[in-house]
Amino acid sequence: MINFNDKEIVVEFQYKPAEIEKKWQQEWITQGLDKTLENSRRQKFYALSMFPYPSGNLHMGHVRNYVITDVIARFKRLQGYSVLHPMGWDAFGLPAENAAIDNGISPEEWTKKNIAKMRQQLQTLGLSIDWEREITTCSPDYYKWTQWLFLKLYRAGLAYQKEATVNWDPIDQTVLANEQVDAEGYSWRSGAKVEKKLLCQWFLKITDYADHLLNDLDTLKGWPESVKLMQENWIGKSLGAYIKFPIKDTEESISVFTTRPDTIHGVTYLVLAPENPLVPKISKSEYKEKIKEFIEEIINESEIERTADNKPLKGIFIGAKVINPFNGEEIPVFIASYVLVDYGTGAVMGVPAHDNRDFKFAKENQLPIKVVVIPKDFDLKETAQSPLEEAYVDTGIIVNSKQFNGMLSEDAKAAVTEYAKKNSIGEAKIQYRLRDWLISRQRYWGCPIPIIHCSNCGSVAIPDSNLPVELPKDVEFTGRGSSPLASLEEWVNVTCPNCGSPAKRETDTMDTFIDSSWYYLRYTDSTNSQEIFNSNKVNYWMPVDQYVGGVEHAILHLLYSRFFTKFLKDQKLIDVSEPFQNLLTQGMVQGITYKNLKTGKYIPLNQVNPENPIDPSTGDVLEVFYEKMSKSKYNGVDPQEVLGKYGADTARMFILFKAPPEKDLEWSSSDVEGQFRFLNRVWRLVRSHIKNRVNIVKNEILTKDEKDLKRFIHTIIKDISQDLEENYQFNTAVAELMKLSNILNDFKDVNSSIYQEGVVTLLILLSPFAPHISEELWHNLGYKESIHLQKWPTVNNEALILDEVTIVIQAMGKTKGTIQAPASVTNDELEKLVRNSETGKRLLDKREIKKIIIVPQKLINFVFVK
Repeated sequence: MINFNDKEIVVEFQYKPAEIEKKWQQEWITQGLDKTLENSRRQKFYALSMFPYPSGNLHMGHVRNYVITDVIARFKRLQGYSVLHPMGWDAFGLPAENAAIDNGISPEEWTKKNIAKMRQQLQTLGLSIDWEREITTCSPDYYKWTQWLFLKLYRAGLAYQKEATVNWDPIDQTVLANEQVDAEGYSWRSGAKVEKKLLCQWFLKITDYADHLLNDLDTLKGWPESVKLMQENWIGKSLGAYIKFPIKDTEESISVFTTRPDTIHGVTYLVLAPENPLVPKISKSEYKEKIKEFIEEIINESEIERTADNKPLKGIFIGAKVINPFNGEEIPVFIASYVLVDYGTGAVMGVPAHDNRDFKFAKENQLPIKVVVIPKDFDLKETAQSPLEEAYVDTGIIVNSKQFNGMLSEDAKAAVTEYAKKNSIGEAKIQYRLRDWLISRQRYWGCPIPIIHCSNCGSVAIPDSNLPVELPKDVEFTGRGSSPLASLEEWVNVTCPNCGSPAKRETDTMDTFIDSSWYYLRYTDSTNSQEIFNSNKVNYWMPVDQYVGGVEHAILHLLYSRFFTKFLKDQKLIDVSEPFQNLLTQGMVQGITYKNLKTGKYIPLNQVNPENPIDPSTGDVLEVFYEKMSKSKYNGVDPQEVLGKYGADTARMFILFKAPPEKDLEWSSSDVEGQFRFLNRVWRLVRSHIKNRVNIVKNEILTKDEKDLKRFIHTIIKDISQDLEENYQFNTAVAELMKLSNILNDFKDVNSSIYQEGVVTLLILLSPFAPHISEELWHNLGYKESIHLQKWPTVNNEALILDEVTIVIQAMGKTKGTIQAPASVTNDELEKLVRNSETGKRLLDKREIKKIIIVPQKLINFVFVK
């Protein structure tokens, strides 16, 4: 006999994940089992995870992302789909340059080492990735086509240069990325106060696609509503009007965009962005010193800092006034930190009675507050007698607005706009929050921009035949001065392809978001050296059927990818206009975290006794909570430690079982142990069956126990198929696998053909989740072909039909017993069965029945006359 107690495992039935997983990972590579089968006669399925930056270290966020996608890919293969499941590397970026500066290693060498390490780590997870399609964005084979795409955009008028501000380190004389500037606005490297500097930079005209990007959100039925809302808000379409406010004592005017033209008579001040070119022109001389000081104070703040709701609204009067063209009132002009020069016209009208921010600014600067909109059935006299305590921001009835009085807000908006148009003081306008995409980076480790600057011809596109423009190898990294490329005279100095005159290469490189905005297309034809991709191949595979990644990419990456896809469709290179049909944004992996609230310090896990969490240095009691795993919090779990101790299958099962994929996952060692024990039980179950089976005979007539087991097997098939097909509830699918394992473990006849069916079904259903142990046990059962080439079990609907049902017998709503009845029993037949049963005879003896309530196949309730 085999003892199935976890503490008493017979050696023959020990599960050794390390040996098994290494064996099958090598075997799958040898067999080419994960190679993509492009078969146009099969329905295709493109499963894709957001590709990683090659930092060199696999973390639990990676594990969760790629395991989720792998289960989907394996499931679809078993269903008979032609599946594409590729992997690559988002390999350009600032960390590689920082490593070059800190460690004296070239970005290319550092990146390649990290890729090799992470590829090996990913392979230990048993991911069914077609590694033959692997792409690396820093490879000339890839960025040649990134440059080709840039030139397509350039020739279409969608790539252009203009001046824009950058973070400038005045000591190191270099441009800094936002992440190189600390919260106080100082350079992370030199410690200098970061300045803003104007540089001529490259942009992509994504605003030309604003309406397409917004309207097509409605077609994305497989996206989370929250993500679509984030995209919608980022695009920020606003319907309103431009109104011109003449500047007093000048011939000029200030144009303001407003979504509430109905409040035009409530304007009591105007605000310009500090960087607005009108500021030095219209400011009065006596205010210019204060203006200069104010601009120096706020100019280096980030956009987020300047527009944060919890910050004071800093602003000063500049001495100028404008005229409200609707009522002739003189209005003071301010500059303020919260107005941004590149949004709208860089000017806003202040209507404090009907805007929360304007109300706050007016209160802080003692400015008038004039009510021009009131709710319906509101007492205006009462309002006039008491000052407003807050802004009224809803629509209503217009007051204090001359000819517009009495109108509803929506009618007044149209009337004010029409009046402005007739009198040439404004017009209807659509405004977007979305701004053109700045892609210039003053860096070395990025895709070179394929443009040559000629004093005669201007900006000249490099001919396609000369692509790629490769990054030079011999580069010195100091972290100081301009881009390393700018100092390489042999690389920079070239002749103009148009006129042959001396010219210079563009030394900016592209934002890494460019690389990740089209990589999913290259996977469809990744080794093509003649063209970016074959249109037939890309049209076969696209769109991506299931995209999986972190919610932190819900705005920019997805927006830019959608833009590129729409552009390429307009260029007739692809047939689809949306890249990702379904999107799953998985939650974060959180680890138990210890923090000393008195010192604010986080304490490493290995320095704390979980039973008595105190600071080993101070003795203070520690706060214990779950937080996203990170090095700074000392709460990370190294995936390699988990894989080494429990194996990849256990790690996969835990990741999938612990929480629904869209929710945050709290790491728990005990839950990992639980999944390891479950896989051990499966191992022993199958190995015991192999040892103890004698002669499997398929009986034509099944016993009651066999019928019940078969019904349970096919119920599990149905439930798990729904979990994987409809809403990706991996956690409940794993729970169903556990149920099936337990039922089989309790079944007595191991020589029953239904028991054999149950074991086979269990392994196939388990295989997408735990591929290694499933493969090993499958071959142990005597099968030659891989389990991952089998067919997903189909539901036998006849097996789900019950022969008998348990009927609950109730009296006055209280349960008195049960009986077994045929599943097809009619109400009359059921009543007879109950009356003839022992429970029925006892219950109904000498009782007058008022009525009988029957719930088919479930219960019968007798209501008696009192």
